[in-house]
Amino acid sequence: MAIEVGSKLQGKVTGITNFGAFVELPDGKTGLVHISEVADNYVKDINDFLTVGDQVEVKVIQVENDGKIGLSIKKAKDRPASERPQGRPQGRPQGGGRPQGGGGRPGGGGFKGKPRGGGGRPQVESFEDKMSKFLKDSEDRLSTLKKQTESKRGGRGARRG
Repeated sequence: MAIEVGSKLQGKVTGITNFGAFVELPDGKTGLVHISEVADNYVKDINDFLTVGDQVEVKVIQVENDGKIGLSIKKAKDRPASERPQGRPQGRPQGGGRPQGGGGRPGGGGFKGKPRGGGGRPQVESFEDKMSKFLKDSEDRLSTLKKQTESKRGGRGARRG
């Protein structure tokens, strides 16, 4: 049976690294399940999910010309759409992916004040508000650091002699 993208196979975990697990496929070839393809949630340590010798169902997601085979355990699971995780959306968001209102200009755009139609929802800071707070804090810290450094060097325009 030829290994093709999209096919589901049974395999045996033959090795584990910090970036993924090697799985031996039925025809003797070996593929790699990247750590990001092991489970739906974040995997810090792959050893929490897999051990050498485990039988796993994998889906072929990539076959390269040099023989490397990319596998996925999480995509091999058949689940209805309602059970899929509601994490970050894949791809670009609708609307071109540009921030609303600001146009990307520093300190510009966006509405100031209460969010529209929120009812009893708590006030959420806009991106522009968060960015302006960050810039202010950053400038304050930088000026403090410059003052401390200049005082150690003897201040501005100090002569060495």
